[in-house]
Amino acid sequence: MFFCGYFFDHLPLPTGALVLFCGLVRLSHQMKILHTADWHLGKRLEQFLRLEEQREVLDEICQIAERENVDAVIVAGDLFDTFNPSTEATELLYTTLHRLSNNGQRAVVAIAGNHDLPQRIDVPDALARACGILFVGLPNAPIQAFETNAGLKITKTDRGFVEIKLPNSATPLRLILTPYANETRLKTYLGVEKTEEALRDVLQKHWQNLADAHCDTAGVNMLATHLYLMQRGGEMPEEPDDERPILHIGGAQAVFSDNVPPQVQYVALGHLHRFQTVATKPCPMVYSSSPLAYSFAEANQTKYVVVVHAEANEPVDYKAIELTKGKKLLRAKFDSVDQAVAWLTANPDAIVQITMQTDHYLESADKKRLVDAHPCLMPIVPELKLQPKGGTGRSMADLQGQSMEELFVSYFKTRKDSQGQVPSDSLLDLFREITALPDHDPS
Repeated sequence: MFFCGYFFDHLPLPTGALVLFCGLVRLSHQMKILHTADWHLGKRLEQFLRLEEQREVLDEICQIAERENVDAVIVAGDLFDTFNPSTEATELLYTTLHRLSNNGQRAVVAIAGNHDLPQRIDVPDALARACGILFVGLPNAPIQAFETNAGLKITKTDRGFVEIKLPNSATPLRLILTPYANETRLKTYLGVEKTEEALRDVLQKHWQNLADAHCDTAGVNMLATHLYLMQRGGEMPEEPDDERPILHIGGAQAVFSDNVPPQVQYVALGHLHRFQTVATKPCPMVYSSSPLAYSFAEANQTKYVVVVHAEANEPVDYKAIELTKGKKLLRAKFDSVDQAVAWLTANPDAIVQITMQTDHYLESADKKRLVDAHPCLMPIVPELKLQPKGGTGRSMADLQGQSMEELFVSYFKTRKDSQGQVPSDSLLDLFREITALPDHDPS
């Protein structure tokens, strides 16, 4: 209206041209939302702390938000890597979110993932709200309304839902928000029993009720959640190697894309670290990727944030924007120490892992040459081609690509006291439960 009034008062345009101009100004404005996830602040890779890389890539994300002039930012879970993050990681989160909020002109919504302590994320923070930052840690959490000095305003709330009036848009943004929920939390907050179908049914009903109540065609309607989502009957997306499993014991089961209400125009997903569009019906359902490669299963992956262009009652358009900061993870295999040293020297800015194929154990002098050739070398993986007793002919390469459970079984069988036997079912169940659970969760 300001622009229309200004030109009406100052430019000698015919009335029809002015009306057309004002209409074009209104129609040309699309709501823009930046979707990111899985920051894992405080993450280590073996002996290497990644905090400085995280600081660089979060600065890059802030620059993208400014350059793209986005109206809102969604961080879809796993803000931290542990339930008890360091002071440095906590400070980095808050300073980054404050910068993204642009002093209350841009909505910033951050939900908890399976690595986050929900009570830490869900603490009401008057200072955060004054900056336009909304934290949601628990499913079905009540959301307190607020308004910033810049004109950003929470106009409607429900348990697991918020409607936001953005300063530069006449169209409201509606968000259904479902942080990560294990079975205990789902039973407590949504009444879910411990079956896969019950989880899907209750989530679908919960989402549909919120969509029916609040998501009409006059606003932009989105779902932000941290879970494992796939197409019914489709191929299961691969979880990161070092990601605590949320598909199995102690965690929520996979949810299907057809559980998403038809009113939703975009689903901002967190948990899987590779950028991927899981489904396009009833709308795009996208994992934005983690901002850095956090395990060597992610070696050579390109990382992204997603910018969504959205209008009420229209299909969204979205684009993945490549992130360039942080160290790449590279790995290679060699049968010559000289070749390995040359490769290490040629890749000084990456974190690297090498496998040495030899018929004998590495001599200490060779190992020292390799270690001295690179500042960020992970423990060297030997691939020995020795014939063990019994003539099985297995090498270390046979163990690569195995799951943690398979490696545990292989290790157990080599123990002298096991006499080659496999672990019992009860011991395997205990192992699965331990590897499935994150740090102590008071819920």
